[in-house]
Amino acid sequence: MTDSTPPESRDFTNPAGANPQGAATSAAATTDGSGWERATLEKLALAAIVEQRHARRWRNGIRLAWLLFLVGLVWIGYDHKGSSSDVTSPHTALVKIEGEIASGSDASAEMVVSAMRTAFEDKGAQAVVLLINSPGGSPVQAGIINDEIRRLKALYHKPVYAVVEETCASAAYYIAVGADKIFVDKASIVGSIGVLMDGFGFTVLMDKLGVERRLMTAGENKGFMDPFSPQTEKQRVFAQAMLDQIHLQFIAVVKTGRGERLKQTPETFSGLFWTGQQAVDMGLADQLGNVDYVAREVVKAEELIDYTRKDNVAERLAKRFGAAMGEGAVKAVRSLPALH
Repeated sequence: MTDSTPPESRDFTNPAGANPQGAATSAAATTDGSGWERATLEKLALAAIVEQRHARRWRNGIRLAWLLFLVGLVWIGYDHKGSSSDVTSPHTALVKIEGEIASGSDASAEMVVSAMRTAFEDKGAQAVVLLINSPGGSPVQAGIINDEIRRLKALYHKPVYAVVEETCASAAYYIAVGADKIFVDKASIVGSIGVLMDGFGFTVLMDKLGVERRLMTAGENKGFMDPFSPQTEKQRVFAQAMLDQIHLQFIAVVKTGRGERLKQTPETFSGLFWTGQQAVDMGLADQLGNVDYVAREVVKAEELIDYTRKDNVAERLAKRFGAAMGEGAVKAVRSLPALH
C-alpha cells in the first residue's frame, strides 16, 4: 500500500528504515574522537616535561663541568707558583729574559722582578743567573729591572750573573750591566747602546694625491707625532733632546755597571752592536760561557732551578675572561641611546 502522505508532512526525525544502533555508533565515535585528542594532548605535555627535565640536567651538568675545570685551573696555578720555592738544597737559580722587554710581556718588569725576588728569597739559591735572549724593548721596564737587581744583591748578598744566548741588545743590555759578570757566546749579538723613536711621514704623498688632513687639537704640539701632519723644526729639536737625555741615562747605567772593565771607544755608545767575542775584547762582557758552565764552574752549584715566571693556563684564561668582560661592558655602554 502506497503512503500518500505528502513529503513535506513526513517526520524525518526517525525516518522509516532508520537504524537506532547507527545513531548510537555515531555518538560513540564522537565521544571516542574527543578522548583521542585528550590523550594526544596529554602525551605532548608529558613529552615537553621530560624534555625540560633533560635540558635542566644538561645545563646543570655543563655548569658542574665548568666549575670543576676552573677549580682544576686554580689548583694548577697555585701548584705552579709554589713548586720552585720549595727547593732548599744548594742550587743555581735561573731567571729567563726572552723576547721583547715590554709591559704585559713575559719579559716585563713585573714578571722578571717577581721571579728574581723568589729566587733571592730561596735560601738554597747560591746565585741568580739571568739567561738573556732579547733584542731590547722599553727603557722604563729595563730600568726597573736594573734597579731591582742592585737592590736585591745588596739585600741578600748573592751574586748575579748574566748569560747571553743569541742576543742581548739595547734594553736587554741595560739589564745585563746590573749583573756582577756577563757571559756570552762568541757569536752572540751584544750592544746597541742607543735610543730610537721611529715613525712615518706621509705629508708629501698626501700633497701629491690632493688629500687634506683635518686634525683638530687643543695645544700647539699635541699632534706633533701624527704621521699625516708636518713636523716643525721646534718639534724635531724637542724630540731629539728627549732621546739624548734617555741615551745619557743609558750610558750612565753602563758605566756604573761595567766600571773599569769598560774599554770605551768613540763607537761604544753609538748604537752599534758586536759579536760576543768583540764584546769581551771591548769590556762590554767578561768572558765566554753558557749557563751550565756558570752553574758548574762559577757558582759551584751545578743543579739549575728555573724560577722564570709565566702566566699559567688559569691566569691566561682569567685575563682573557677579564678582557672579554671589559669589551662586553664597553659594547653595552656604546649601545645605550645617545643623549641630545
